[in-house]
Amino acid sequence: MQDSRHRTRQRMTLLLLVGAGCINYIDRATLSIGNTAIMADLHLSYETMGWLLSALAWTYMISQIPIGLLADRLGGRVFLGASLVLCSFSEILFGLVDSSTNIFWTRALLGVGEAPLFLAGTRVLVHWFAAEERGSAIGLFNGSASLGPALAPPFLLAIMAWWGWRDMSVLVGVINLLLAVIWIVYYRDPVSGEVSAPTPAHSARASLRSALKDDLGYLLRQRNTWAATAGYTGVVYLSSLYVTWLPAWLEKTENLSVIQAGLLSAFPQIFSFLGCFMGGRLMDMISQRGVAPLVACRRTVVLSMLACAILTGTLALQPGSIPAIVLLTFTLFASGVAVSCGWTLGTLIVTENRVATLEAIQNTGASLGGVLAPLLTGILATRYGSFGPAFILACGIGLVSVVMYHKGFSGRTLKS
Repeated sequence: MQDSRHRTRQRMTLLLLVGAGCINYIDRATLSIGNTAIMADLHLSYETMGWLLSALAWTYMISQIPIGLLADRLGGRVFLGASLVLCSFSEILFGLVDSSTNIFWTRALLGVGEAPLFLAGTRVLVHWFAAEERGSAIGLFNGSASLGPALAPPFLLAIMAWWGWRDMSVLVGVINLLLAVIWIVYYRDPVSGEVSAPTPAHSARASLRSALKDDLGYLLRQRNTWAATAGYTGVVYLSSLYVTWLPAWLEKTENLSVIQAGLLSAFPQIFSFLGCFMGGRLMDMISQRGVAPLVACRRTVVLSMLACAILTGTLALQPGSIPAIVLLTFTLFASGVAVSCGWTLGTLIVTENRVATLEAIQNTGASLGGVLAPLLTGILATRYGSFGPAFILACGIGLVSVVMYHKGFSGRTLKS
């Protein structure tokens, strides 16, 4: 009976985190889906929209390390609940403002609100899932970063068709608030004796000096930390490119309407979700056969990123509607595998009490990729009148990421 209750709590915790991840990325998609409507309403250029699309990633990046240190010291219940409330507030504000400057600041606020989710959420999953089943759980959780963008177009476009982009954002904010209440009411950490119950290594009373020296300072001195960070920057650059600019790219290259491009962009994102989930399952299967998880994870990331980079370069050739959709499905599947295994890698090279801090360092680099992808794509599209150069640049960044994962690691885990 106790095991059954434990499994139920495991699954409900994972389900709530996946739901939060989906809402997290639906939040991000409100600007992407409303892209051309907002540009027309406020008379914005592609370059200005590129800055707006990158606003969230700037504050998301800056917030990572302080949020990671807090996540290793605070429980997930109130910390994640508060972050969802902040996301709700910023989305509602987004629907009320009337200038590009104010949109920038509401998106920047959203970046702060979203920063804790995948750091504290990963720590929660480390508490609840044993190492041999953690890959699937983290893969499914990371898959929400693709499932959200897949669900967003039909959901958001339907709202926007009836009420406009402003009401679309307000409604998403209300859903965020509802999920925050459910999380705070339901979630509790595992109790003593349950699998992966929280370790007492850190507490909220741990000193700032200890946090900076023993955790952050130690991790920043390790080669593996920098290799994981540099590699994941490329992973997120490519995934962010497709999350932020895919509808506009389909509109321009395939001569589609806003609604057609928005709905069509959802289909490949489903394969990104499947890639995230399958990447995690693959990790668990390989680990259960005796292969070192770190080795299996690195090889999977290398192969998936190589495929993603090459396919992205191929898409720059504008192969036509049907070939483009086929290539996109394979590209985003490979991207999903890389996202899942790249994130899981962070839980394999450190002890539990440093998981959120390591992931925060890695995600700081990833956020740089998230900043640069929409910004550079918007600049290049404005300058050349085509998305081709931006896709070629993304291909090159992906290949650099492959080299970092393949050659950058020292081959040992950070256990001291």
